[in-house]
Amino acid sequence: MGTATGTATETAPFAGLAAEPVGHRFKGLPPDAAGLTVGELTAERRNLFTGGFTTPVLALSAERLEHNLALMEGYAARHGLAFAPHGKTSMAPQLFRRQIERGAWGITLAVPHQVRVAREFGVDRVFLANEVVDAAALRWIGAELAADPDFRLVCYVDSVRGVELMDAALRDTAAAPGARPLDVVVELAAGEGARTGVRTEAECAAVADAVAAAETLRLVGVAGYEGEVPEADPERVRAWLRRLAALAEDFDRAGRFAGTGLDEIVVSAGGSAWFDAVAEVFAGLPELSLPVLKLLRSGAYVSHDEGYYGRVTPFVRVPEEGALQPAFRLWTQVVSRPSPEQAFVNAGKRDAAYDLDLPVARTVRRPGGPERPATGITVTSLSDQHAWLATTAEADLEVGDWVSLGLSHPCTSFDKWQLIPLVEADGTVVDYIRTFF
Repeated sequence: MGTATGTATETAPFAGLAAEPVGHRFKGLPPDAAGLTVGELTAERRNLFTGGFTTPVLALSAERLEHNLALMEGYAARHGLAFAPHGKTSMAPQLFRRQIERGAWGITLAVPHQVRVAREFGVDRVFLANEVVDAAALRWIGAELAADPDFRLVCYVDSVRGVELMDAALRDTAAAPGARPLDVVVELAAGEGARTGVRTEAECAAVADAVAAAETLRLVGVAGYEGEVPEADPERVRAWLRRLAALAEDFDRAGRFAGTGLDEIVVSAGGSAWFDAVAEVFAGLPELSLPVLKLLRSGAYVSHDEGYYGRVTPFVRVPEEGALQPAFRLWTQVVSRPSPEQAFVNAGKRDAAYDLDLPVARTVRRPGGPERPATGITVTSLSDQHAWLATTAEADLEVGDWVSLGLSHPCTSFDKWQLIPLVEADGTVVDYIRTFF
């Protein structure tokens, strides 16, 4: 499955996406498109509002997606950061490809299954931001490394026991032709009570010693996730990032990266809420014995959102850097208007992300009419297949109207839709984004 290092080229799997039949498996697509392939439907360039699409249907804005891709590409370049966006946000290989084409070092993923998807679509560099102790998954990773010299995978370690389990599993593939050690980074926990990761610097050293003793592993750096800092605020986040940077310096001073054949030391952090702090602290990293790969992993920027990330994105704190744009719209239809104060649309928990914030009513389209702001309309609750709307006297809303909802939390928006129309501002559907959750 290898491609040129750091690229994701047009391969048979991408052609396979276009060859998939359109039908009942995919929500919201036109019923009269049954029998067409996705590629054939794409070529028709149907209009989302007049082309037979059924509600609810999730749409991704082509223009806003491109804006967000370009913005983060520029941000990483300006701040001297390599970029491995977290692909678990979308699990969409077409978006992986576009991110890599826009200069991404590779793709960050969370579990081995996601790595298998990325490999199927030609991704050659993966940062696996998790511990892997599953023997079957490790044997597969070892075989991939042996079979493809262009494939690079870096993953977390956070315990001596985990290192022992990894080493035992990887020995099964260590004798294969082309076998290579698996690159690992010691994960520094974001603090007491945080998620995974090593709690103290002394324990980090013990884990690094265990890696050095395992022939199947190679220590390449340090990493962590500042989004888990308890009671996170700018100073707490920066303090943890300084600990991470100091850990890299300590490891280098102790010679832990010497004699391993490395050409760079990996220092990695960066969710979607604090990447300004990551850029600031990483800019102050001193010279080490090898060049440093300062690897940022923010992923929610692709579609951005109208809720949590819209409030916490660093671009709110540093507006001179630009602004991300929410790219999702969930189009629903009013199916009930039982009173002047209440309405129901036909999308609920099965269709809309709701784990962080409720959807927000944005616009209304009456069949044959223009799009207008959703004045006086508020989403108050979600049932399985309905959203509850509270309406004021300003709300001009009737059964049959289409209502667009802005969504919170991109991760749980993408995972509810297997095929998402990519839509231009005039409603023309120019592509369909396939997800693999």
